Amino acid sequence: MEETPVIASLDRGVLTLRLNRPQRLNAMSQPLITRLREEIARAGGDPTIRSMLLTGTGRGFCAGADLAGGGVGSAGADGRPDVGAVMDQLYNPLIRAIRELPKPVIAAVNGVAAGGGANLALACDIVLAARSARFDQAFVRISLLPDLGGTYFLPHTVGDARARALAMLGTSVPAEQAERMGMVWQVVDDAALMDEATKLARKLAAGPTLSYAAIKKAMNAAATNTLDQQLDLERDAQRDLGRSADFKEGVAAFLAKRPANFTGR
Repeated sequence: MEETPVIASLDRGVLTLRLNRPQRLNAMSQPLITRLREEIARAGGDPTIRSMLLTGTGRGFCAGADLAGGGVGSAGADGRPDVGAVMDQLYNPLIRAIRELPKPVIAAVNGVAAGGGANLALACDIVLAARSARFDQAFVRISLLPDLGGTYFLPHTVGDARARALAMLGTSVPAEQAERMGMVWQVVDDAALMDEATKLARKLAAGPTLSYAAIKKAMNAAATNTLDQQLDLERDAQRDLGRSADFKEGVAAFLAKRPANFTGR
């Protein structure tokens, strides 16, 4: 029997989720995706969870869909795989859940992030990568296109020309090149990855979670809003944040030159 596909632990406001199928380079199966979605829902409903950290066990972050284990769905009525159905049922709800979670999500990419695994990382708010990590848009090798938001995230992070080349050539991008291209916030030595990622997640957990939620919502909307719409959205969000206890505390702490104690209220 396969081990628990996702190992969850909660400490100091940080929910750490470890993809746990190391024998398959943490390739995504239905049980893994279901468990991830359950934990993300838990994070959304539990006020003691203030940030989330996603990483992988073993030598890889995530090798994408488990092609040998049902990761591309079952055959449709015509006997051919209905990949679109499995996108609707599993993968797309997962990406939406990460983007809509009103708390920061950090990816600690500890090795290969291939196909959907690469785009799972890009769906997170902040991406840290081990120096040995790589990002691989492998879809074209099996005659598919980047999914899990890949055709959205890539142009927005690396620009249209690079995104097209990465998607069409299936090029593997080492971590330091990914950092230069804008796919990654920071590259760290392999041995330091989890320490640095946990430190960052704890910093965010101690911060103004209402502000983080508003930032995520605004940036999600920015891709399709006009400037006028975005200015209105910022106005409305600032109005709400300005009425919060955290804003009052932040101003008081700034004036008193002391650390702020944010509570998410």
